[in-house]
Amino acid sequence: MNKKIGTEILGTGSYFPKKVLTNADLEKMIDTSDEWIRTRTGIKERRVSEKNEPTSELAYKASIEALEDAGILPEQIDLIIIATMTPDMLVPSTACFLHKRLGLTNSAPSFDLSAACSGFIYGISAAKAFIESGLYKTILLVGAEELTKFMDWTDRNTCILFGDGAGAIVLSASEENDNVLSVFLGADGSYSNLLFLPACGTACYDPADDMNGHTIKMQGKEVFKSAVPKMVLAAEKALSFSKKELKDIKLFIPHQANMRIIEAVAKKMGVSMDRVFVNVHKTGNISAATTITALDEAIKTGRLQKGDLAELIAFGSGFTWGATVIRI
Repeated sequence: MNKKIGTEILGTGSYFPKKVLTNADLEKMIDTSDEWIRTRTGIKERRVSEKNEPTSELAYKASIEALEDAGILPEQIDLIIIATMTPDMLVPSTACFLHKRLGLTNSAPSFDLSAACSGFIYGISAAKAFIESGLYKTILLVGAEELTKFMDWTDRNTCILFGDGAGAIVLSASEENDNVLSVFLGADGSYSNLLFLPACGTACYDPADDMNGHTIKMQGKEVFKSAVPKMVLAAEKALSFSKKELKDIKLFIPHQANMRIIEAVAKKMGVSMDRVFVNVHKTGNISAATTITALDEAIKTGRLQKGDLAELIAFGSGFTWGATVIRI
């Protein structure tokens, strides 16, 4: 009798552009202050990609680090998934650009996945299903965003929040290890008007209305009202599916949107902040890249050790939400 196929985590990686945009820099651009931003969001700085540095380039650099961490060559990847809401182009997919950048000569299928800030969790679910069905053996999953290229730099309610970056994880089929214990996903399209980015969307892009069509629109207070309860729900469901309890989790890694959401989620869950990973102060909100870059940092800095359990929790435009319990 064949053993059950599990999803093993082989390695992780991340990359951030070199350019740093601080709150002090923003003070020179818009009517705001470092104190105003920090007290409302917890953010001190964020990274900004260069004009000639597309999303696929950030994805490539994060992927190389993940592949090196996993100890495998690019040719061993037989599926590439990129979670992003800021693709290089409408078509082809950013994953295909990454396929080329990695120098792959095989025909490994490559596609983008769009679920905004929940994208990486959705990607984990897809990768787990592909692997455990036996369809693919080794998957490169990337969360990559360049949100600063879609900012209205006159709107202090949105431009202070977002940054650029990418994270990657290599997942593989295993009969010995199963590191992805559970995943829970959810969505409610009735809230799609509260946080959206019209740019490049075939249903609404108007080239005559360039500024309006190319920048993120958000009703922050309304988003907050849904984000906290849905993230808590997702966390509880994923824990239940994994047959684990709060006390079993070494570290909770919520979507790094802002400190108010992170603290509110922790409070509702009854989790002390010393068990919650936070790096939003130096990255800002990087959408689908937040949970994977935070996971990578937590591992590389020793916050998570081999055998530890972690729970990743996210909420994003759509609205979408999800959580996954993993073993390092």
